[in-house]
Amino acid sequence: MTTNSSNAGEPSAESLARMTQNLNKVEALRERLAKVLANRHTHQAALDGPNQDLFTKAAKAYMQEAMTNPAKLIEHQLGYWTKSVTHFVEAQQALAKGTLSAPEDRTPTDRRFANPLWEQHPYFNFLKQQYMMNADALAQAVEDVEDMEPREKQRLKYFSRQIIDMMSPTNFLATNPDALQRAVDTEGESLIKGLENLIGDLEANHGELIVRLADEGAFELGGNIATTPGKVVFRNRMFELIQYTPTTDQVHATPLVVFPPWINKYYILDLKAQNSFVKWVLDQGYTLFMVSWVNPDASYRDTGMEDYVEDGYVTAFEQIKAITGEKQINAVGYCIAGTTLSLTLSLLKQRGDTSVKSATFFTALTDFSDQGEFQPFLTDDFIDGIEAETADKGLLPSIVMARTFSFLRSNDLVYGPAVKSYMMGETPPAFDLLYWNGDGANLPAKMAVQYLRGLCQRNELADGGFELCGHHLVLDEVDVPLCAIACETDHIAPWKDSYRGVQQMGSTDKTFIMTQSGHIAGIVNPPSKGKYGHYTNQDLSLSYEDWQAGAEFTAGSWWPRWEAWLTERSGEMIPARIPGEGGKEILCDAPGTYVAVKARG
Repeated sequence: MTTNSSNAGEPSAESLARMTQNLNKVEALRERLAKVLANRHTHQAALDGPNQDLFTKAAKAYMQEAMTNPAKLIEHQLGYWTKSVTHFVEAQQALAKGTLSAPEDRTPTDRRFANPLWEQHPYFNFLKQQYMMNADALAQAVEDVEDMEPREKQRLKYFSRQIIDMMSPTNFLATNPDALQRAVDTEGESLIKGLENLIGDLEANHGELIVRLADEGAFELGGNIATTPGKVVFRNRMFELIQYTPTTDQVHATPLVVFPPWINKYYILDLKAQNSFVKWVLDQGYTLFMVSWVNPDASYRDTGMEDYVEDGYVTAFEQIKAITGEKQINAVGYCIAGTTLSLTLSLLKQRGDTSVKSATFFTALTDFSDQGEFQPFLTDDFIDGIEAETADKGLLPSIVMARTFSFLRSNDLVYGPAVKSYMMGETPPAFDLLYWNGDGANLPAKMAVQYLRGLCQRNELADGGFELCGHHLVLDEVDVPLCAIACETDHIAPWKDSYRGVQQMGSTDKTFIMTQSGHIAGIVNPPSKGKYGHYTNQDLSLSYEDWQAGAEFTAGSWWPRWEAWLTERSGEMIPARIPGEGGKEILCDAPGTYVAVKARG
């Protein structure tokens, strides 16, 4: 930063001009902010956090602990006080030396505090160390609470962690050296840009604050993502069916269809050529179909799981059989679409329909007895709020799900990006995965409640059966050859829960693969990257602990192992099928129209 001035201490004409420009920007931004807040779309308060009953129970349990075991709590408090006072004295002693230095820092490494000033500058170091002491004290206080039901205590741990993360000094301008230095270096321009980013995010979500993770202007569907050539060959109110253009002269006779989750868009499996599952499958010699789900609006209020099954899965099978002339199809279901594929397979079994030759499940849960990290959001107060929200709007807005998923990793997906965008004034990165992550879909009111109440909360499919389409659907009737892929660090569909569900399925031909990494990276793991390995164990009668202990590790992607399994169930090689051949109708080019509909309303 340079300033030219004829008199020392006086701002230059250039600085005054820049200041005036920034003041004018602030005024315009203030008007935009007032407008978006005045027209903010509201939602049920229950979706913002737990009801007061949780904190009342926690306070009661804490007081009970104080009366029955006061020595333990006094020891905890004295330890906290001692650390805080000692830290203050050490900081004073460091300053008394006459140098601008910090005392010894014994706190653990944390990437939020990567700036050297957090270690070297006494002011910032004092804030950092005291924050970590406070965080440890609060976490220990929660841990010490004993007279609480385990599920309630798990919720208390989750929401107390949210408070700890939110109060980090990195999240506030006055206590973030990176943001302060950027403001000085840019003469305040970074703060103006940050305010523009903040208001832009509010405007994009009708007053709801959802931090934008990627530069949306950097991507175009069908342009630089979702580019694998294909044609939309069928469309109804629930989905578009894409048939991809073959890349080999010969293909397996049995076609393959992929059902992606309708919480997100299908193109996670076709981001770019280098990591496209779609392109890789085509290159192995398959006729591949992809379901692209509709992004529902309020008119889909009464659309339920039965509609996804009948007008989605069953219809897709019938259309693919008609297009290819084959009697059977191999099917893949990803996440909630895998859960629903299991429901569909039970229904087809009861109907005597043998359309599905084999089934593959990507990170799919069918046994929800252990709700994992989602447990804080599957209690009655939160689901009651969702039920009220869907009754009011006719749908569960995409932003509700996006916010829920984000706060499972709040430092990485909320506070870190918010600091960079709103305080540093940075443009979000041009990162295709994060772009996809922000391109969510709404859920119909009826379907959302059915799924959350019947499957997630009451675990009906694994515990007695799930009523749908006039049938009593059970896991034991999923008896086609199946292959399940779960991910070792998946926080959305924990692998051990996926494993338990597969154990209950009735098939005598089961393969279970656990890949390294999480819900997305574990699945989108092309062989060319040589990044994540996978585990296999043929004995699925074991507990998940014993299965893991006895599993064999293989370096590299699971894709070739799965494809070798699929090859055995895909028939002879035949001339490749071209979309539209034989006069069959083509509606438009891939990626189609449904995928382009944004969930902004």
